[in-house]
Amino acid sequence: MSMRFGVWGGLLVAVYVSLVSCKQKEEVPVVPNILFVIADDLSFPHTGAYGTDWIKTPGFDRVAKEGLLFTRAYTPNAKCSPSRSIIITGRNSWQLEEAANHVPFFPEKFLSHVEVLGDNGYFTGFTGKGWAPGDAGQRELTGKRFSDLKMDAPTPYISPIDYAGNFEVFLDQKPEEEPFYFWYGSFEPHRAYTYGSGAALGGKTIDMIDKVPPFWPDNDSVRNDLLDYAFETEYFDQHLVKMLASLEKRGLLENTLIVVTADNGMPFPRVKGQGYEYSNHLPLAIRWGKGIKNPGRVIDDFVSFVDFSPTFLEVGKVDFDSSGMAAFAGKSLQPIFEAEEGGKTDPSRNAVLIGKERHDIGRPDDQGYPIRGMVNEEYTYIHNFETDRWPGGNPETGYLNTDGSPTKTVILNQRRVSGELKYWNLSFGKRPQEELYDRKKDPYGLNNLALHPEYKNVKDALKDELFKQLKAQEDPRMFGNGPVFDNYEYSQDILRNFYNRFMEGEKFNTRWVNESDYEVDFNEK
Repeated sequence: MSMRFGVWGGLLVAVYVSLVSCKQKEEVPVVPNILFVIADDLSFPHTGAYGTDWIKTPGFDRVAKEGLLFTRAYTPNAKCSPSRSIIITGRNSWQLEEAANHVPFFPEKFLSHVEVLGDNGYFTGFTGKGWAPGDAGQRELTGKRFSDLKMDAPTPYISPIDYAGNFEVFLDQKPEEEPFYFWYGSFEPHRAYTYGSGAALGGKTIDMIDKVPPFWPDNDSVRNDLLDYAFETEYFDQHLVKMLASLEKRGLLENTLIVVTADNGMPFPRVKGQGYEYSNHLPLAIRWGKGIKNPGRVIDDFVSFVDFSPTFLEVGKVDFDSSGMAAFAGKSLQPIFEAEEGGKTDPSRNAVLIGKERHDIGRPDDQGYPIRGMVNEEYTYIHNFETDRWPGGNPETGYLNTDGSPTKTVILNQRRVSGELKYWNLSFGKRPQEELYDRKKDPYGLNNLALHPEYKNVKDALKDELFKQLKAQEDPRMFGNGPVFDNYEYSQDILRNFYNRFMEGEKFNTRWVNESDYEVDFNEK
């Protein structure tokens, strides 16, 4: 009898221990892997999921179909390094000191969400373009670099980095028990392009493009430029397709939060580095098989890049108070993941803030072109602080805050040859202090309503709300300290006082100086 009791007692103890063990195991938070995918210079709506049929993006489209497609995602600053600074910190660029600018020294005081996740159990890495361009010292702001594996690129201007292959190397090195965070930063569709590659290699024809945006001339050169942009966009997406297949094959797909977006708008005049719809409005699709309810929804809430960091910390079960990160300007997207319906899920997500400070070279003393703005469902309001400056860079140095391109050259040549000013004014001309656009009636932002007295009340209300929020965020521009942004140093020697040195006769690498883009009259006012 005692023997039988001993056997049963032992079994009961074993069952109890097993149950306790299971309970303890269940209490350990299960966190998702994170794959952050970012194109370099890609505007909304240039993916198949948004209805653009002259660009094929099956990877992006799959993420959208099996997850969420966002129709109103915005970067607060439409340039590479400041946009990426916003992504990794969850703060607007005017809250980031040097990191508000392009090619900065990254401030030591600000942690990135990748660093924090790495300190909290995540295996982190990136391939291609991480946080850049700029100098972060020895810090791994987007994880350990995985870019050694190369391949034959289809054109000389497409990166030879095998993005998908390097992702495989990363996954092979990942400890089995650790979740991962991986940043796939494509260098495409950043310029330069091989002219005609969209037609010659991509099998595209100019008549595929249903509409050229009306702020550019509609001719063969511009259309071919768009096809080359499309070809590089498709190359970016091809690597995403391979990464999705790899996750699926390894059984990792359903518990990987996949975010696909871009850092800023396309590298064309009036877009990249500016503050208009094509500049800041970006594609965004998010998939998380185990974490998103009712996949296939289309989300119309306004979301900002300041929302990424709080989202990643929340899903990664990282306590913000102990993370060491500076206070977020954004809020987690988790409630949208858990919503039942699409459309507008959160009434408070009714607007986003945009702005910029100093971007590229091309103005005296490296001055920037500071703006702030607000975008809501009805209007875009933009406040230009230094209206005596050239928004695209000075004429005498080739408008260097606008990438060299066939489209840029067409616009400049029209002005030189025929005196056509319409497109030149839209891309390069000086601007009034205030701009106001009706987003529904004027989606391309061509009719400035701030010049119309009947819209004064609308304009003033948007400005008041914008400045109120900027003051709450301690924007130096709101307290008379805006010049601080012009005085931060560039992290590359060639950029410091470029304009002054150029005007004194110093010659520079053509990466920074495109002679075909010079204006004829260097002293133009």
